[in-house]
Amino acid sequence: MSGEWKNKLYFGDNLEILREQIQTESVDLIYLDPPFNSQATYNILFAEKSGEQSAAQITAFEDTWHWGLEAEKAYHEVVTLGPRKLADLLQALRSFLGSNDMMAYLTMMAIRLDELHRVLKPTGSIYLHCDPTASHYLKLLMDAVFGYKNFLNEVVWYYRGAGTPKAARARRHDILLFYAKMKTMHFFDPDPIRQPYAEATVERFAHYIGNVRDGHDYGLQRLHPLGKHPDDVITHIQPIAPSAKARLGYPTQKPEELLEEIIKSSSREGDIVFDPFCGCGTTIAVAERLQRRWIGIDITHLAITLIKKRLQDTFGPELTPYAEIGAPEDYPSAEALATLNRHQFEWWALGLVEARPAQDKRKGPDTGIDGLIYFFDDQSGQAKKIVIQVKSGNVTVSQLRDLKGVMEREKAVIGVFITLKEPTKPMLQEAAAAGFYEPEYFPGRQFPRLQILSITDLLTGQEVQYPRVAPTATFKKAQRQPKGSDAKPQQNAIAWEDHNNEV
Repeated sequence: MSGEWKNKLYFGDNLEILREQIQTESVDLIYLDPPFNSQATYNILFAEKSGEQSAAQITAFEDTWHWGLEAEKAYHEVVTLGPRKLADLLQALRSFLGSNDMMAYLTMMAIRLDELHRVLKPTGSIYLHCDPTASHYLKLLMDAVFGYKNFLNEVVWYYRGAGTPKAARARRHDILLFYAKMKTMHFFDPDPIRQPYAEATVERFAHYIGNVRDGHDYGLQRLHPLGKHPDDVITHIQPIAPSAKARLGYPTQKPEELLEEIIKSSSREGDIVFDPFCGCGTTIAVAERLQRRWIGIDITHLAITLIKKRLQDTFGPELTPYAEIGAPEDYPSAEALATLNRHQFEWWALGLVEARPAQDKRKGPDTGIDGLIYFFDDQSGQAKKIVIQVKSGNVTVSQLRDLKGVMEREKAVIGVFITLKEPTKPMLQEAAAAGFYEPEYFPGRQFPRLQILSITDLLTGQEVQYPRVAPTATFKKAQRQPKGSDAKPQQNAIAWEDHNNEV
């Protein structure tokens, strides 16, 4: 990362990117919230034509950390080449747990934590966000990688809500394991995240209450003017409500306030903040707002597309230019992605036209729709629909005729056929014969009802043709926010209560 710095958004496996792209001792702060046994599908940043959360279920990250060849390879590498303490711990855990999903998760985390330790500066720190399902095992891994002497806090994020089980107490907290690279050198500033003292504390310290230690009277005790020193239980930040404007639809989305506390207290402006599982991009959005440099990695093109949309919506012209790395930039790399993973290719192609995926192809029958765009072009308040098909193999005119049938069934005003291969002459003739969509309120303007766009077309700047007279209704729009250390996150904090009356 020499030369002029540029923020970076990577697509790919974070282990490979860590090893090949991130230099040793180059990062100031790491936050990660790795998925575990989520069995979740992701409605990320999508909106139905009504503006509500999408009913479509899209698998953005399927939890694939099951015991198999990849886990076995990672285990062998850690045991034979990794740090001795980590190797010993992993062997003991396997003896205890066996070769199951939990062991696969811990093995895949162990090999990544070793790389995260390498890239962290001596003054840096790391927050590993997890729930109680695996937090006790992960703390052992962190002790082995970072050293138990560099443990700083087990931060409990306590929140209201969540379900109430019949056979157990309700789960109301997450865990953040907070470690330094070197405890004697790490940066931590409590002042930006101090919370107001309780009224009872303020009243109690308003007069002399006695401060005698070892026979010496130290006089009047004073409260810190900025508030109470943060402790290891966070109660003033709540999860994002389903109806909140800040909610972008990602089920594991963390409130910006939580990341703001971490970033403000454990980094300075200009420091590099790194999230190797950046999901819907909360870490990098907050880092951008607080004028930190950042690196984000995600393993799906769907997430990368939506992060880019979030950053643009949030910061507009104030967004610091960043490099997108790992996405296809030419026909050969697009063809390679299609060969490697058809679903990733499809999500990437839909991102090129700012469309959202229409369904999870692994659940339910194929409806003939790969993507959707909604737009407004009249005063009715009803969004018009564009249906999209993406093909990575050979294409024929019969596929285009099928798309026409889907358009009729879905009452879509425009159909778009995106193809990796160049379309045939009969396909072009069929598209031309479909005629034009003419918006009622824009006489004289015509848009082809059936449009064919090759990947080469899209990579050279061609776009879907439709009325662009108002913001589309395809994505849920992140709120615009100013940048700077005084800028406020989207969700208001709940008043903090001091139970311990500590200074």
